[in-house]
Amino acid sequence: MNLFDLQGKTALVTGGNRGLGSGIAEGLCEAGARVVILSSGDSVFEAAKKFNGRGLDIQAVKCNLADETSIQAAFSKTLELLGGRLDILVNNAGIQRRHKCEEFPLSDFDEVIKVNLRAVFQLCQLAGREMLKNGGGKIINLASMNTYFGGITIPAYASAKGGIGQLTRALANEWASKGINVNAIAPGYMATEMNIRLIEDPKRSEEILGRIPAGRWGTPEDMKGIAIFLASKASDYLNGAIIPVDGGYLGK
Repeated sequence: MNLFDLQGKTALVTGGNRGLGSGIAEGLCEAGARVVILSSGDSVFEAAKKFNGRGLDIQAVKCNLADETSIQAAFSKTLELLGGRLDILVNNAGIQRRHKCEEFPLSDFDEVIKVNLRAVFQLCQLAGREMLKNGGGKIINLASMNTYFGGITIPAYASAKGGIGQLTRALANEWASKGINVNAIAPGYMATEMNIRLIEDPKRSEEILGRIPAGRWGTPEDMKGIAIFLASKASDYLNGAIIPVDGGYLGK
């Protein structure tokens, strides 16, 4: 038996149109899953077309993750596209806002919390209800190095990602005995659009790279293996874990 085989499984990946989410969606599909990617812009449909052009079974749904009603509608549409069953949920989508703590606008703080934490809980809840009916499933949340560290000029993002760690554990406590595995991936410093300001800052980029034993920033390709593992039978006895994928950053 191939413990990592996802043939016949269905998956929803938020933010699957670019960055780390794109790598995760691609990896799950390559392992056999049918995938829906969800994002706020029309680019999600273009991304799906590109995936389809390469022979990957990936469909798209547009959703405003800051809006409860939009999330509910997008989830219902996802179930429809996937034939009424969801086996895997990956909460990858997130936004970033940077200001000094004393100047951080409350409106920006609220927006980050809505998208990066509240929407994650709502989708976990919606998926959990389906998975409980189906006898199990896999939920994978995206934590961060800021689940462990406070960061600089990102109090909202750090608060949300700290919350992701605790939410993952809380859900696992209730659902592990019911066949639902809830775990999180904590990416290290990844060469994505969200980190472009760090990458373009020579001093910060050098500091970060100097602490990564692997000697490089991570890429979306680096997310495939861990996502497939957490989505497959190989992780059936793993619950409430937060797994760093950071090139060794935390160990140095």
